Amino acid sequence: MNTASRPSTTDAAPASARETFTALYEHVRPHRWVVALGLLCALAGAAGGLLQPLATKVLVDRLASSDAITGILLALTALVVLSAIVDGLGAYVLERTAESVVLAARRTLVGRLLRLRLAEAELVLPGDLMSRVTSDTTLLRAVSTQAVVGAATGVVAFVAAIAVMAILDVVLLGVTLGVIVLIGGLVALVMPRIARATERSQEAVGEISTALERVFGAFRTVKASGAEQREAARVEVAARQAWRHGVRSAKWEALAGSADGLAVQLAFLAVLAVGGARVSSGAIPVSTLIAFLLYLFYLIEPVSKLIDAVSQYQEGAAAISRITRVQRLSTEPLPEHRPAPPRHSAAAPASVRFADVSFRYRTGLPDIHHQVSFEAPAAGMTAIVGPSGAGKSTVFALIERFYEVTGGRVLFDGKDVRDWSLPHLRSLIGYVEQDAPVLAGTLRENLIFAAPEATDDDIRDVLSRTKLAALVDRLPHGLDTPVGHRGSMLSGGERQRIAIARALLRGPRLLLLDEATSQLDAVNELALRDVITETATRTTVMVVAHRLSTVISADRIIVMDAGRVRAVGTHAELVAQDRLYAQLAATQLLTSA
Repeated sequence: MNTASRPSTTDAAPASARETFTALYEHVRPHRWVVALGLLCALAGAAGGLLQPLATKVLVDRLASSDAITGILLALTALVVLSAIVDGLGAYVLERTAESVVLAARRTLVGRLLRLRLAEAELVLPGDLMSRVTSDTTLLRAVSTQAVVGAATGVVAFVAAIAVMAILDVVLLGVTLGVIVLIGGLVALVMPRIARATERSQEAVGEISTALERVFGAFRTVKASGAEQREAARVEVAARQAWRHGVRSAKWEALAGSADGLAVQLAFLAVLAVGGARVSSGAIPVSTLIAFLLYLFYLIEPVSKLIDAVSQYQEGAAAISRITRVQRLSTEPLPEHRPAPPRHSAAAPASVRFADVSFRYRTGLPDIHHQVSFEAPAAGMTAIVGPSGAGKSTVFALIERFYEVTGGRVLFDGKDVRDWSLPHLRSLIGYVEQDAPVLAGTLRENLIFAAPEATDDDIRDVLSRTKLAALVDRLPHGLDTPVGHRGSMLSGGERQRIAIARALLRGPRLLLLDEATSQLDAVNELALRDVITETATRTTVMVVAHRLSTVISADRIIVMDAGRVRAVGTHAELVAQDRLYAQLAATQLLTSA
């Protein structure tokens, strides 16, 4: 199936402001009491800073009246130390909580990504999905705690400082607010630009992950083709794009970050001029002007916190928007309970029946299956053959419910597969893909991937049946030898036999083999054919094959062409009765090994 031309679902409309805020709250909600503790610490620290200018005013007044100042100096010192301690405690609590938020977001996102419906997962590139888990969730760290607490603390401290400044002198307060409002309006224009630049930068980071995944997924091909420099250039294009948008975001952040200092400096000059005149006229004492100027510099911190909080929110909103778009993707249902590890070696074989099945990958695309009907009775081997594009592998995908039928029904043991619990249905099936993927890890981990409860005796038995015992003896650490990324340390035939062994170790009631012996040599193919034939005596085996040696021994053969069942019969019957099968047997199907 070609998905390259499809629009990615994750490129849908960005999340609205309400969706973003709701999503942010859902991330913070489990930690709300710890965030509240951090907020209390921050407010306590801010209160200490708020009292310092008043204490300074008292100190100046005492100096003017020649009163003792030792007590007020000690109180100021204690206030400064206590504020620092409380601030430090609050910062630690918030940083720890922020890491917990990121951990929870990654856990939730990974769980959802692994439950994506196959049709949805194929719409997006793996590297882009990986960047949502790594890069985007990292941006939640600041916005989920520091931005929330910073905004709340900044607002409270700002309002409190303004209230005290109003008590000190309303005229000077008016001068201060005029300057702050002017600079604040300019900052408000900058904030949306930070969000746009950050989201585009994150998208470019996703493109970097995609480009790297493309390279390392075909590393040998890249080297054999001499394409290292071309692929490096492809990655560099994405990296430069990320750099360009990152620099743009940094530019707007720097502009916003310097605005608070500019506002206070301009307000300081204005207050100094107006306040000096009021002191000269006797309207206010000099201690009031000093206290007011100290409060003016005190405003730097809450205003800075407010600007930082808004900047962090803009960055976090860009990440949350990308995460939210992934969360819109359709997923498979969660199981009601964790299914027991499947072991069905003694269970009865299952039957499979397709009843007038129609299927297309999505609306607007042509049908892959057209009223497909056939039956694979319990036990025995059923082979499916046909030209490329006939819809053979799609049969297996519909049985596994990787996709849902458009029309008709797929019956497993006489029951519609849609009526089965999905984890239970899949636990009854062993499936070997056409590419026979092997995961990074040890050989043992790959063998027991579908049957983690398998014993050493089970493993030895399946190794012997699939002719893998010699491979294990050759490996330096036996079953505990790493097999490399995607099984790069193994041959294609070894990977295929491992995939078959993995499926057999599960003891399935139905075994699906999609071109499962295509990469084997004649000797190993013959040995595995005997294993499959023996397995078919106690379970149901369905195989998509091009090799005549595999097909000829099947109990029944289904011939498909252009998404339809053309004929059903044994090898001898079909050679005599169906022209297409006779042509396949003579051309596409290989001669018997």
